[in-house]
Amino acid sequence: MSSVAAYTRPPFRAEHVGSLLRPKALYEKRQELEAGKCEAQDLKDVEDEAIKHVVKLQQDVGIKTITDGELRRGYFFEGVFDKLEGMTYVPNRPIAAFKPYIPHIALMYAAGMQEADTIFCDGKVRRTKSFYVDDFKYLKSLVAPEDVKYIKVTICSPSWFHQRHGSDDTYDLMIYNDDDEYFDDVGQAFREEIQELYELGCRHIQIDDPTFCYFCNDDMIFGMEQAGVDHEALLDTYIRAINIVTQGRPDDLTISVHMCRGNYKVRHPGSVDQFQCSQSYVCLLFRVVCISQKEVMGGLRLNSSTPWMSIFFMQVFHLNRSQLSTYTLLWQLEYDTERAGDFEPLKYLPLGKVVVLGLVTTKNPKLESIEHLKARVYEAAEILCQGSPKRSMEVALNQLCISTQCGFASVWEGNPVTEEDEIKKLALLVAAAEQIWHD
Repeated sequence: MSSVAAYTRPPFRAEHVGSLLRPKALYEKRQELEAGKCEAQDLKDVEDEAIKHVVKLQQDVGIKTITDGELRRGYFFEGVFDKLEGMTYVPNRPIAAFKPYIPHIALMYAAGMQEADTIFCDGKVRRTKSFYVDDFKYLKSLVAPEDVKYIKVTICSPSWFHQRHGSDDTYDLMIYNDDDEYFDDVGQAFREEIQELYELGCRHIQIDDPTFCYFCNDDMIFGMEQAGVDHEALLDTYIRAINIVTQGRPDDLTISVHMCRGNYKVRHPGSVDQFQCSQSYVCLLFRVVCISQKEVMGGLRLNSSTPWMSIFFMQVFHLNRSQLSTYTLLWQLEYDTERAGDFEPLKYLPLGKVVVLGLVTTKNPKLESIEHLKARVYEAAEILCQGSPKRSMEVALNQLCISTQCGFASVWEGNPVTEEDEIKKLALLVAAAEQIWHD
């Protein structure tokens, strides 16, 4: 497949999601922080050295995308909402303010928790300080000037706290009348951050969104219906929130969405069957394209018996093609286990779009084989070839990349793997990509 075009900008053939295991010194220092034996500012020097270590680790295995491993964060979502004006940290909010139908919140209820820490919006949202600009500047100082374009910054979804608390308990209703007003301001803050990062040389922003896949959880949908929540409207709201964030994206800036299926200490909130997962992926692949569901569905005759697959095929078929740019949004999908579902949704992927297949697990040390990864990639490519529109194997392969299914450490403790395991898995991706694409 030497004729397949090489990727000279993100995404690259071999990718990783972002978070990496904390080196020993940082892990131990973070333990001290959690035990109250030091202050947060005491971590900076140790974090700086740890980031130098993981940058070299990535370079040594030959993976192009460089992150700081999220080593300055305790949790993957830290550093955004806690820095926004209008957001207040609440250390002990009553559990009744958390929506029990959200899978990971259901676990809190099941554990008998009476309160939990969170963020509440009690004022107009404004970005008065940066999220990750200082982190980017430090990371930028560690790589050659020509490699700055390979740096990826990960950021949590704008819906992260809203999914916990819903439209009634996320913000003060005297401040915002509805979700659209709230997400307009949150989106503006995100865009300002992205613009500043872009001006500093960042060319890849990844939005980590565990919320989207919850919408293929039957228990959550049932719970929302019982609570009188319109889950279809809420999904549209969250898609709109992503689209607001990506408005005005420069042509040479890649924005990706990682649809996380659960990676908190290797727990999987909720259960989903394979067909439901396939439906969800189809839904999200072709609705997060800077166009609302109502605009897409306008003029189409649908009824309750119309299959989901057909509905989303029609959505793709009726899209305004001028809105489809190869790098506007790319999707990082988790495909490391059978619970993730099959590749069938990929047959609805438009030409010019890219999917990163998360085929290598970060949940355990078991190392996949190169032959397994090659077989999975060709299986996915065959599905694309059968899709609409049909395409050649060469074109199909050019729409695919491979990666880990999620990060190695969505929380600071990390997954039950060693750094040696981490290196082997990243090196495996690089080796497999070379054999598949010969870039």
